[in-house]
Amino acid sequence: QLQLVESGGALVQPGGSLRLSCVASGPTLNYFGVGWFRQAPGKEREAVSCIESEDGGTNYADSVKGRFTATKDKAKNTVYLEMNSLKPEDTGVYYCKAAWRSCPDNGPSGFWGQGTQVTVSS
Repeated sequence: QLQLVESGGALVQPGGSLRLSCVASGPTLNYFGVGWFRQAPGKEREAVSCIESEDGGTNYADSVKGRFTATKDKAKNTVYLEMNSLKPEDTGVYYCKAAWRSCPDNGPSGFWGQGTQVTVSS
């Protein structure tokens, strides 16, 4: 059974940077697409990025393009989300989710982590 654990969330000032980690245990992530999602207070959860399973292609929400970068370390079975030039509107709980050979959807089923809190505030 694939299990995901996120970490790296913190309180950071606007303009700062963070790197989130999504560590997988169980099967290798080599054949899973891994997405990052976030949920701000009072808002619905939204997709942030996805890194595809085999070719490692990435896609991003328009709101984070040019600021966030998703990468995969196959040796560590870990996906990272590097976040730069953070804005207050980036605040939320960040989740990772994996799906077999595809970018995961935002639905409740599937392999979700427990989330990590990111707060961007001065």
